[in-house]
Amino acid sequence: MSIKDVIGQFPAGLFFILVGATLLFAIVRINGTIDLLAYWAERLAGDRKILVPILMFLLTAALASAGAFTPAAIAIVAPVGLALGMRFGISTLAMGLVIVQGANAGAFSPVNPFGVLANKMLDGAGASDDSFKLYAYCFVFNAVLAVIAYVLVQAIMKRRSAKPDARHAGGGDTAMRNDGGADAPSGDSVAGPGGAGTAVLTAPASVTTGTRTRPEKVAATPMRILTLAGIGSLLVLTTVLGLDVGVASLVIAAVLIVLDSNVQKPAVESMPWSAIILVTGIVTYVGMLEKMGALKELQEGIAGLGNSSLAALIASYVVAIVSAFASTTGTLGVISPVVHSIAMDPLLTPVGVITAIAISSSVVDVSPMSTSGPLLMASAQPKDERMFFRATRASLS
Repeated sequence: MSIKDVIGQFPAGLFFILVGATLLFAIVRINGTIDLLAYWAERLAGDRKILVPILMFLLTAALASAGAFTPAAIAIVAPVGLALGMRFGISTLAMGLVIVQGANAGAFSPVNPFGVLANKMLDGAGASDDSFKLYAYCFVFNAVLAVIAYVLVQAIMKRRSAKPDARHAGGGDTAMRNDGGADAPSGDSVAGPGGAGTAVLTAPASVTTGTRTRPEKVAATPMRILTLAGIGSLLVLTTVLGLDVGVASLVIAAVLIVLDSNVQKPAVESMPWSAIILVTGIVTYVGMLEKMGALKELQEGIAGLGNSSLAALIASYVVAIVSAFASTTGTLGVISPVVHSIAMDPLLTPVGVITAIAISSSVVDVSPMSTSGPLLMASAQPKDERMFFRATRASLS
């Protein structure tokens, strides 16, 4: 293939979606809008611990549903969510898994890059009217998975933390960290209602009041209110007016930069350029494979199985294995031509097949070799990185 033909496979539209979405939500993080949302979430939760993971799940799902690239939504919420969970004594691993499932729950919104690709598969299978069903099915599945993951991890960590630390076996109170690991720093210990010496890690931006820390107030500045209005307008521009997601995101980001030029440099620098290049590079490579006929051979191989249900199952496992070590967006691009022929089988429903493919490709992103897993490790404290690596690898299986 000539250089010109190779460059012709570059997904310019997808590139603008990724750049626009990641730039906009980098601004959301930098100007403190995400801190404002987290503050509102903590005030809303009060002393009701169970509301914290629910609110973090809904916040991440809302950002992804609004068009935030899934890694961007996780990168925005994870630092705040993990710190908030620690203040409430919630395992950082449990909170991290809830945040990832929240991002996956909103990932197949019509305005999200994942949803855009999945809806193209629906269009190719002649089922474009099932776009909302795809989003709803993926949302419910990931919500149920988040509940299961949270309950199981919390139970495991609680059982581990209940075992006395060998270093304190001689007597006295046992210091415990919420993830079942080493003791918390002595300066972060807060006595419980009964006077027990259970350590609770707290974020610096808090005020101790009795049994728990009170969040430091985050002001709803005009810039933060305008940013929230910008996120709302993104939904209107893309769903009502039909504007391209990438263009709409770039326009809103440009307006916010004009209003506050100080966010431009840190926002551009904090964008996940390596992930953007990775995704567009994979899609370019897939375009080359498709042009040279490699995907057609794969499609014929799966179609030759003679059983549509078996073909759909194998295709789901293929995308899961590939996506666990690569990009979900790129993997969906790889499997798209294969899915069309399977989804159009009269014995199966297009939305059922594509939902299975969508879930299979995204649920494995928690892998430490994919996208969401490394973001969790990056948001965790350095001493917890190895634990996150092992645990996310176990969660993948």
